[in-house]
Amino acid sequence: MPGVLPEGEPVPADGSLPATATRAVGARNFGVYVHVPFCASRCGYCDFNTYTADELGGGASREAYADQVLAELALAGRVLGDAPPPRVDTVFVGGGTPTLLPADDLARILDGIDRTWGLAADAEVTTEANPESVTPESLKTLRAAGYTRISLGMQSAAPGVLAILDRRHRAGRATEAAREARDAGFDHVNLDLIYGTPGENAEDFAASLAQVVAAGVDHVSAYALIVEDGTRLAARMRRGELPYPSDDVAADRYLAAEAALGEAGFSWYEVSNWARTPGGQCRHNLLYWTGGHWWGLGPGAHSHVGGVRWWNVKHPGAYAERLAAAQSPGLAREVLTPGEAHTEDVMLRLRLASGLPLDVLDDAGRAGADRALADGLLDPAGYATGRAVLTLRGRLLADAVVRDLLP
Repeated sequence: MPGVLPEGEPVPADGSLPATATRAVGARNFGVYVHVPFCASRCGYCDFNTYTADELGGGASREAYADQVLAELALAGRVLGDAPPPRVDTVFVGGGTPTLLPADDLARILDGIDRTWGLAADAEVTTEANPESVTPESLKTLRAAGYTRISLGMQSAAPGVLAILDRRHRAGRATEAAREARDAGFDHVNLDLIYGTPGENAEDFAASLAQVVAAGVDHVSAYALIVEDGTRLAARMRRGELPYPSDDVAADRYLAAEAALGEAGFSWYEVSNWARTPGGQCRHNLLYWTGGHWWGLGPGAHSHVGGVRWWNVKHPGAYAERLAAAQSPGLAREVLTPGEAHTEDVMLRLRLASGLPLDVLDDAGRAGADRALADGLLDPAGYATGRAVLTLRGRLLADAVVRDLLP
């Protein structure tokens, strides 16, 4: 989760939600996000809410963390107790590095979710992992516990690029871990890539793509490097030790990813995500992108139920302290206005290959869509069926298209 939390109104000590929100439970798909804030070391580009052992301070520990998440889960069950019980369609355990927790702890958390709300028979259950934090044995334990999908942080196949990003795993370990996950019985395996890192050349990225394809995974996420204020990478660039990323290079890398992955049988379904089959798409992320409901567990985790969005206290120590006092770890919340909900819907759905229904746009937005169509940024075939679907060029300029569709 991002390192900076927004402002908002206070969350009640018992975590209760407005009746309008709880009545909406069950109207849309429901997911659970679990944030695990621990990392063995801090990557130079990362500004997520994560902590190494030296950064944790008092009041927080990996050993007690699963019990704390289960305590928040019990509170969540009470908050939604009077609502129709949600069926959990997706679970996503992110971080940080979730697999720094023992596999048995991750299994206990998943079992707690099932006991509280009930997992759908076909639930998608994902955990993120760093390649060096899993073994064939831990992967088998996770699969036996009900995890169906794993997302591995590969980032690059080039040792020099990994070094600039401060990644600890050796080149090649990510694809090894992907094969181990398939051998352990995981239905779906994702590899994450970052492109546009200073020092990366076209050959480096081509090698990364080739390794991903050869690993036999069914999902790939590829993101342009973003330099966040306050990170070690940003400081190095300010000092002139490294050049800033180039937008032109990032565009070239994206086109290379689309070409290589398309040739290997992958199809894009979101601007930064490709899957081999529709079954390989990340259903949890699709829940976010299509306005579903989810409960976020853990420090800094965000939730959204029935138009109410809230976020937990950021530090693991503060999170543990609140739960020990039988209080909600929620820090603040906001009720989305119709205008805010519309803006988010346009921003997120337009990034999907399924596109944005044109009938959600007002007259000004429809005029903007007409201009984007004329400029070759929207697909004519999609437009003819009433949807705004980005072309390949449109994907490169997605943010500009979004701005043209909003008031």
